[in-house]
Amino acid sequence: MASGGPVLDSLEEFDSSDSGSIYEPQINARKKKQKTTSGPQPKKSRRNATARGTPSVSSSTNPSPGEPSPQGQAHYQARSRSIPERNTNERNQGISAKEIYDAICSGKAAIVTVVDEWLDSYKQSREGGLLVLINFIVQSCGCKGVVTREMFDSMQNAEIISTLTKEFNETSGNYPLSTPGPQMKHFKAGLSEFSRVLMRSCRNSIIYDEYIFPSLLALLTGLSDSQVRAFRHTSTLLALKVMTGLVEVAVTVSVQLQTTQRQIDTEKSKNPQIRASDKLEELHATISELKENREEVCSMMNATFRGVFVHRYRDLLPDIRAICIEELGVWLNKDPEDFLNDGCLKYLGWTLFDKQSAVRLQCVRALQGLYKEKEFIGRLELFTSRFKERMLSMVLDKEPDVAVEAVNLLLLIQLMTEEGLSEEECGRIYPLVYAAHRGLASAGGAFLYNKFQSLIAQENNNNNAAFFHVLIAFYTQNEFHEHGAYLVDSLWSVAGSELRDWETMSALLLQDAGLMYEEEGVLLELMMCAVRQAAQGTPPVGRSHARKIASMKEKKVQEQDRSRITTHFIPILPQLLAKYSADAKKVSLLLKAPLYFDLEMYSSTQWLKKYLDLLLSQVCGVVEKHTDSTVLQACAQLANTLCSENYTFSSRAHLAFSQLLDDLVECFNSYFAEILQGGADKDDTYSAATALKKIAVFSSAKDPTGWKLFDSCLQLLNSRLESLDLHTELTVSALKCAGFHLMWAKVNVDKSKPKAAELKHLKKDMNTFCRICQRCLSVDKTRIRDEAFELLCDLLLLYSQASVRSEPALQPLVHLPSVSLCSELASFLLDHVFTEEEDAELCDEREEEIKMTLFQKRRRQLAGYCKLVLYGVLDLSAATNVFKHYSKLFSEMLTDDPSQQDPTEIRDLAKKLAMTFGIDLHRIRKPLVALHLDGIKFAFRVPEDGSKQLPNADFLEILSEFSFKLLQQDRVVISGFLKSECPAAALCWPSVKHYECSLASRSAARLKEQEVAAGAVSQHDTPQPKRRRTTAGGSTSSTTKGPWLESSSIHSRMNTPVLTSTVQKRAAPPPPPTQVRAAESDAGSGLAEVESEDEFSSGMLMRKVNPTKRGRLNSAQTAAARDKEDVASHLTLLSLIEDDISEREEGEDEPEIEDSDNESQSSYTLPSTRHTSVSVLDELFD
Repeated sequence: MASGGPVLDSLEEFDSSDSGSIYEPQINARKKKQKTTSGPQPKKSRRNATARGTPSVSSSTNPSPGEPSPQGQAHYQARSRSIPERNTNERNQGISAKEIYDAICSGKAAIVTVVDEWLDSYKQSREGGLLVLINFIVQSCGCKGVVTREMFDSMQNAEIISTLTKEFNETSGNYPLSTPGPQMKHFKAGLSEFSRVLMRSCRNSIIYDEYIFPSLLALLTGLSDSQVRAFRHTSTLLALKVMTGLVEVAVTVSVQLQTTQRQIDTEKSKNPQIRASDKLEELHATISELKENREEVCSMMNATFRGVFVHRYRDLLPDIRAICIEELGVWLNKDPEDFLNDGCLKYLGWTLFDKQSAVRLQCVRALQGLYKEKEFIGRLELFTSRFKERMLSMVLDKEPDVAVEAVNLLLLIQLMTEEGLSEEECGRIYPLVYAAHRGLASAGGAFLYNKFQSLIAQENNNNNAAFFHVLIAFYTQNEFHEHGAYLVDSLWSVAGSELRDWETMSALLLQDAGLMYEEEGVLLELMMCAVRQAAQGTPPVGRSHARKIASMKEKKVQEQDRSRITTHFIPILPQLLAKYSADAKKVSLLLKAPLYFDLEMYSSTQWLKKYLDLLLSQVCGVVEKHTDSTVLQACAQLANTLCSENYTFSSRAHLAFSQLLDDLVECFNSYFAEILQGGADKDDTYSAATALKKIAVFSSAKDPTGWKLFDSCLQLLNSRLESLDLHTELTVSALKCAGFHLMWAKVNVDKSKPKAAELKHLKKDMNTFCRICQRCLSVDKTRIRDEAFELLCDLLLLYSQASVRSEPALQPLVHLPSVSLCSELASFLLDHVFTEEEDAELCDEREEEIKMTLFQKRRRQLAGYCKLVLYGVLDLSAATNVFKHYSKLFSEMLTDDPSQQDPTEIRDLAKKLAMTFGIDLHRIRKPLVALHLDGIKFAFRVPEDGSKQLPNADFLEILSEFSFKLLQQDRVVISGFLKSECPAAALCWPSVKHYECSLASRSAARLKEQEVAAGAVSQHDTPQPKRRRTTAGGSTSSTTKGPWLESSSIHSRMNTPVLTSTVQKRAAPPPPPTQVRAAESDAGSGLAEVESEDEFSSGMLMRKVNPTKRGRLNSAQTAAARDKEDVASHLTLLSLIEDDISEREEGEDEPEIEDSDNESQSSYTLPSTRHTSVSVLDELFD
């Protein structure tokens, strides 16, 4: 850029104090009148240069050198609001403000046409055109007021804003930029586009007329400092967009300056005899005009930066802060010569710690734009070293979008900087490939893939085999969890071509001396995960997926991948099964491959038919060799798929598996008689148990009723239970076989029309098997006990009343559990599901996997029991045990010592339970009132030992979680009942007061609203302001109770970074009244700067609207202040004025209610305890 001091070379002074703001309306009426009379005089040099056809100024980006002096700033301010003499007969017949606003809102009109129409009207009348633009801005703010010609002629900006504020009679806090939904996005985009087109259209001449843009920026700066959020938000957006246009113009002017200077130097270097003096004189005139243009643009940029950005980047509203940071990123990219320095970068560094995710997101994106440019890296070294730790910590940001962009930013730092990231710093990013959020995991995968590529490049081995070696090493050496599906899904977007290289992976697996044993297992797992990912295109379980419906292009790619997988693996799979047939884990992985094949190719492609027989023989051989449940289940699942009637080759598969099962049934029957008589040895028992286990596993996929094993299994179970000689494997397998037989029999009955005798026989078998399972619930063998419980839950649900509701003919099959069976099921739940005895034994870290398996088993058993309650098999009262022990045993939480009680988890459970009551308050009215009445009785129950203490009084805090569902009339009744039951001494207890507040919250709010409506009278019918919390000293307390940097936005701990030119807020004693305004902090961002004023303090209505000195007021000033009390009265009544503290109070007082999808699906009403003999609470806590 051209020589000269940078535009923002003293930014540290700009943001340290507001006293130097060039837009403070300190010019008296006399000066304004003098300026109005004289009017702005056009510059002679510009007029002469224009006549000579100097090059026009096009759009681009760059502020100019040198800051104007304070005197020049005051002159600029006075000039910006001066109005030249007008022709009173001239009228603007062009476009109106409403037409511009409607065009922006519709989004269908061409913005260029709208701007051209306005320019035509401006050329006819500058005052009228400016007035149209001002009224358009006012209307864009949502204000219905209008700036008239008389107001414009006779009022200063501050007075105009005050008048508009009083006329801002809106009952809603919404304005165009805050309207929810897509309309807000369209309006914001239209407003930004309008500003951009306006600046491009005015960049050649109108921008230098010393009238329109100085006046416009003066008004926008005043509006941006308003306490009305609509004014502040809209004007800040427009002012910063105009600033962006000015930056583009400044950059273009600087380029033209450099070009003209080179021409001058070239001309001067010529021989004086051939030098063109006229051309040289013209170039000097051109460069003088360009410098003058740059100085003028620079003056407007400085004014906007200091008057708007420096104050608004820490505004209370996150949207305003986000706009500031977004535009700052644009300025840094377009004009690095003037903006890319520590003075501007510090704003990005500070904003990395913003509390709002939207602001942090814009900050990270702005930094990405800087780190993409190689020439910027040198200027970013200090910033990188100072804020790298913060950027690393942001990969764990609580907002996934911010974390994703932070990872992308760190990837740019790794690629573009020489130092990059150390291995320890990279190690903080690698675990993100296992994150639950798919976008974050993909970003982590991109970072990891880049690291892989750099390692491969160092070894000069750029093939996919080297990639798989590096991937296997990473997967085996990391200490994260062992789910390859998540790693593959994370790398899929960047390494999809490598992970689809089935040929290379198969070749590595089939090599005899290629990989080690552990590496073969890892590669096999990753290959199967890649096969599933390519065939299905869905993320693994637990990982969020933003778009569930695949596009046509994605479906086509999946079909192509599926075809390639099938063509490649059909010949290779039998070879892999033969090689790894003895390894249970590897075989179970390989058996999943055919599930992702296009199985029709077995019959449609002639040369692939022979491989089906090879596959079937290999699967049957695997069943004969292995007894592991995982392998057998994989074989059964594959058999179920191959035997499907959808395929033409299903008969061949059905024949092969039928022969296999016939052999297994024959094997079991050969040992059955000896086992019943007790003459079988251990080998015979093992052989029979193994055969029956395989039959039981295949019974889940194939109908076992044809094998006639049900009676044999019942005889075996009866004999074993009577003799108490329970062989675990044999008994569990017999239970499974008999249970699956009853399930398949019920399915077959549903499909056909059975006779009454068949139904009677099936009902008898069901009764017999349930009695056997009930006996198994009390044995001391864990596997037998668990299998019996799960089978009972499934069968009772399958043979319930709800299952035959659509088939009246099957009514005889309904099996209702006996009272003893219900009791046994409830006892099992208490003894083996809600217990911690087995957990205490598994305290070793190596048993973590066993703990997880045990947890899943308990959750599955609890789900089975809850289904019985939900579908009406068990009475609703059976759910009492579930509610009682779901979070923890209540006996651990309600201790004998009330001071040691910790009801947090019970309150969370009560909150969840309250959300299940639904939204129909009249339907739940009676049971809810009964719950409160019984809860009050329980809380004030006197102990049997006669002590005067009330140990259950804290239960009222738990009961308060149900208060928000009460109707108003019920609140009054319950409040009276509480006062009648509560002892006088207990009325001051915290739990009692808390419960009273929960009952009175809604009624008190309504009463207060009625009092305010009846007693508050406003001239403009505006609502009363929100209540503020005051400190002991009388000043309004800050909305932030601690340093901003202490409220980290991520889940990990990190040290507070060293900041530049800032001080962290600390608790301080109340300041004296004369210093309240200077001592208050910025409540919006929580970040305070040295000697900076509070933009939104309670003692200050509008800093630019009503400027006063901080010193002692003289009598004239006091009178002037009294005259402006009318403005203060209206501002304090304005509904849109910022009051974040009161919003926080309302958020704290009002309980946070979570949405529940089950509210509309609830099909039963909670039972009323009013007419029961035993209270539900007694049953819960006694």
